[in-house]
Amino acid sequence: MFENLTDKITDVFNKLKGKGIIDENSLNEALREIRIALLESDVSIKVAKHFIERVKQKALGKEVIKSVSPSQMVVKIVNDELTSLLGSESYEINLKSKPPAIMLMVGLQGSGKTTTSAKLAKWIEKNKNKKVLMASLDIYRPAAQEQLLTLGADNTIAVLPKQDKKKPLDIAKIAKKHAENNDFDVLILDSAGRNHVDKKMMLEIQEISKFSSFTEIFFISDSLTGQDAVNTATIFSEKVDLTGIILTRLDGDGRGGAALSMKETINKPIKFIGVGEKIDDFEVFHPDRIANRILGMGDVVSLVEKASEQIDKEDAEKLQKKILKGKFSLADYSKQLDQLTNMGGIQGFLKYLPGMSGLKEKVEQSMENSDIFKKQKAIISSMTKKEKNFPDIVKASRKIRISKGSGTSVQDINKLLKQFKKMSQMMKKMGKNKNLENMMSSGQMGDLQSLLNKNKF
Repeated sequence: MFENLTDKITDVFNKLKGKGIIDENSLNEALREIRIALLESDVSIKVAKHFIERVKQKALGKEVIKSVSPSQMVVKIVNDELTSLLGSESYEINLKSKPPAIMLMVGLQGSGKTTTSAKLAKWIEKNKNKKVLMASLDIYRPAAQEQLLTLGADNTIAVLPKQDKKKPLDIAKIAKKHAENNDFDVLILDSAGRNHVDKKMMLEIQEISKFSSFTEIFFISDSLTGQDAVNTATIFSEKVDLTGIILTRLDGDGRGGAALSMKETINKPIKFIGVGEKIDDFEVFHPDRIANRILGMGDVVSLVEKASEQIDKEDAEKLQKKILKGKFSLADYSKQLDQLTNMGGIQGFLKYLPGMSGLKEKVEQSMENSDIFKKQKAIISSMTKKEKNFPDIVKASRKIRISKGSGTSVQDINKLLKQFKKMSQMMKKMGKNKNLENMMSSGQMGDLQSLLNKNKF
């Protein structure tokens, strides 16, 4: 996400870092390039203009030109203002009501309301330990109710049975009664959408929004539609008392105009983002973390959170002991490939790391497109237990047998063995580092990045 904006702003910062002294002219030139980058990312002219004005005012007010590290001061100011533009703080989902807490999903057809309803329901069950019921109010789109029922069945989420020949408001009332009678904590109502905003749709949404006290009314928006999404959100916010925004398909949005313009334009917080097609590709929106990603500073906090969801604690402790003893095997490596794949592959991993935005495209070309993970998994699966534990014994005849069993070439096997040997050497070096051992034993992994940088592993 935000690749185009990240690349351009990173270029601006790199130019600033190359200057020992920043005068007002060079500051103005940098801000002009940032403004162009924002506009090219489909940020509204008004929002981009106000953003640049605030940055300039703070930059000059803090005497950036006389600062010991002027370029870093400018980066900090831009980061602070970008965080403010995105919303300054994360907003908790509102579940404070007598059960069931009722939530309404609104937006245009095709924005991802139905899929997002299921993602939100799963997120609430997983992270808030609440019992959730979903109900479709869409009586217009063919098979809309069936789609929600299928999503519910596939992901073990309760869904109100299909309601034939009933009006949306009547279905909402039936769903509320069903939720109350069956001890559901949360009820999510998936409203109907249209290809465009029309009077009938807005009247229907207004009517539904007034039938009960809603803890949340989410506007669901496809981030890829850019300024159109912001304009539509403005119309909805004038007719319905929105409490928050959920942006879908943010993983495919290289520009980011909707995310950057939405909060300031309609003054409603972005609470969640959809970052993929899977049910768990759904995240709380953290403005500060997103600002860091946009500026190429990475998002290690989100990476750790994501990793903790995918990695079994007991397996991690076993692997830790092996690393410290320098006994990392190909079987262990295969498990790491599985975990990395579950986290979105190399690309999904790199997007969270500082300064890695420029490397993503190269990685995509060299690794993702060649299916290297699948090849390496196949190779390791075709090895004997002894070969996995002692890869040095894999010589000519063994390589031929493994290549036939895995459907790969001997060259592919050589690449894997060479890569694994380098990794094993690094692991042994890490295992001998007492500072690292102490951190791993005490669970203090927050300083791992600085340790790696210091030791140049």
